[in-house]
Amino acid sequence: MNSKNKENTSRSEEKTTQTKLDELGNQVEKLASRTAESIKKVIDKALAARNTVLTIRVNDESNEKLGMLVEAGLFKSRSESAAFLIQEGIKKQQELFDKIQTKLKKIDKIKEELRHIVSEEITSKEEKAKKP
Repeated sequence: MNSKNKENTSRSEEKTTQTKLDELGNQVEKLASRTAESIKKVIDKALAARNTVLTIRVNDESNEKLGMLVEAGLFKSRSESAAFLIQEGIKKQQELFDKIQTKLKKIDKIKEELRHIVSEEITSKEEKAKKP
């Protein structure tokens, strides 16, 4: 193979490689776009259910991180950032919240039993007091 043929083959291979890289780049860009859209939908859904105003204090680092999420364009405000992160934290700790809920139900049951005992005791004493 002469020098010109080698040069043409090399250029052809470079073009093919560049085309493949361009196609791969386009696919990655499409995937990133779809991923961003999916994240946005999840965020919008999470924020749509917000109906309680809550005032909180955070440390400087947390404030900075919330601001970063706003700067990145993921949220419109630090409030939205915080609401999303709180909701996600609760989801991640669902097992803990389930345990807490079970214990609170037991506590409520015990409180109800105590109210019943006190009520019976008061009623019993009132009835004894009425007897001559």
